[in-house]
Amino acid sequence: SGPIALENISVEDPFLAQGVRYIADGYDADFIRSAMERDRDMFLTHLDEGQKIYRAIGDCAPAWGMVGTLIGMVNMFGNMEDPSKLGPFMAVALLATLYGALVGNLIALPIADKLHVKLEEEEISRTLIIDGILQIRDAKSPAVVKEMLLSYLPHHIREELSEAAA
Repeated sequence: SGPIALENISVEDPFLAQGVRYIADGYDADFIRSAMERDRDMFLTHLDEGQKIYRAIGDCAPAWGMVGTLIGMVNMFGNMEDPSKLGPFMAVALLATLYGALVGNLIALPIADKLHVKLEEEEISRTLIIDGILQIRDAKSPAVVKEMLLSYLPHHIREELSEAAA
């Protein structure tokens, strides 16, 4: 029914909905490409910045734990004349190392890794959406659009889809 029919379509993904709106509103392909690529790039930049922050925290946390360990040991050695204070200061020293390792390896670095994976997935997903929107905008046949978008999928998934279609 043409681009006007896209106004009646409900799309959950906001990025795809934006592209559909652009087609329905009659924007030219160059505008759609530049606007959507800019939006994609800004989103990916935010994910990358978040990943870098968590990676820096994860890299620094064990070092800060060692600083806490040194402070605990200095206090422990400074109170050698009172054996009752050695235990609590040794506990501070050991806990600082533990906390540094936990924050780095159980919290910050896994979050950084998850953000990195999300960044890679979003880059592929949003590029696929841009290409699909532009193909629809240019009134390409559904078969051509399908074949072009299938090229983004891993080979084993393409095979599964072709088997399911057969």
